[in-house]
Amino acid sequence: MTALSAVPLRSIVSAIGDAAARWSDADFPPRVRATSEIVERTGYTIPVVEYALDALFGAIHSDALFETIRRELGDLEAFDGPTARIYPVGRVAILSSRTTIGVAIPAMCFALAAKNDVLVKDREDALVAAFARTLAEELDAFAEAIEVATWDGEHDGSRLHDVDAIVVFGKDETIARVTADRAGRARTIGFGSRTSIAFLDEAAQRDDRTIDAALAGAARDASLYEGEGCLSLHALFIERTAARTPREVAERFARAMESAATEFPVGQRSAASRAAMLQARNLAAFRAATGRGGALCDDALSYLLLLDPPDREPPPFLPRTVALVPVESFEEVARYIERFALPIEALGVTGTGHIDTERASRIGAARIAALGEMQRPPLLTHHGGRPRIAEYVRFLDRDGETK
Repeated sequence: MTALSAVPLRSIVSAIGDAAARWSDADFPPRVRATSEIVERTGYTIPVVEYALDALFGAIHSDALFETIRRELGDLEAFDGPTARIYPVGRVAILSSRTTIGVAIPAMCFALAAKNDVLVKDREDALVAAFARTLAEELDAFAEAIEVATWDGEHDGSRLHDVDAIVVFGKDETIARVTADRAGRARTIGFGSRTSIAFLDEAAQRDDRTIDAALAGAARDASLYEGEGCLSLHALFIERTAARTPREVAERFARAMESAATEFPVGQRSAASRAAMLQARNLAAFRAATGRGGALCDDALSYLLLLDPPDREPPPFLPRTVALVPVESFEEVARYIERFALPIEALGVTGTGHIDTERASRIGAARIAALGEMQRPPLLTHHGGRPRIAEYVRFLDRDGETK
């Protein structure tokens, strides 16, 4: 039995939605305090953190939670009463990553909606702990169902000895270590290192208004969170067209990146990151002197665009740095992804029609998103191509039932 076993599903989901609604208010005191702590931990500027919290809590509303549960599990009544067919797996541990702001919170919400007890490894900003307190204010049972703590990764084993499922956000090596430590004793649900790309097709380049809108969106996707998240744009593939040259597209994109830096100012950067950006810029400038490609950036190096980089090099995973790769068709994009075995989270496009679905499937992407919306995944989408709630339940079938 878990702390939420006897609580109706609708009460749980409604309480989660109400707590998230309180956190959607930028003036909510716990959020104000958390914003300051997140800025200190990540080095991001306040506008970036505010955007992240708006996107995070704005997506967690009860209607979206209910609809996701219906899509993945069907009948909501299967959770409650003597005829219940869906049960919690038991105790779920969630290990937050150091980069994405609040990444553990949607997973925690769905694990709770499935009536599990939840242990969350929080980050130094204590965002999860603060939200957990708000949850307990909405529903008393959450106080017993949720445990939030911080600990060193070397002590994961001692903290996870009694869990039934472990959700890990982080590097692939971290997931492999946790899986090895818990082999045969708990289900591991891993969300490892991924990246996102975009494709600017010929149709998007036909007129100035269309291309500028697309590039403004791409600039936002590349600038938020300093390129550290799995939804950060790191490569923009430009379909060659007679309408304009890749150089012109790059120059327009540079202007969009400068505007994005005004809306979302650059945060603190390590000396190593800045040195790596300088090296990438200098190498691109050297290639430009020999007749290929180039580098576009401002004097402060707030962003860096690398035009037509060498085929043998993957995207540089650096702050606000994007490889601009001219291609004849999307087939070249697919070959590029295969060449470097890039795990793709999102494909940014200017439309989301049938052809984009085929392209996304071709490269193994988990999501198709309009440029400018890559960093705001709806709650209804699968995270990393995996279910939102089905991972946290077990099913009980009775012979003779047809539903």
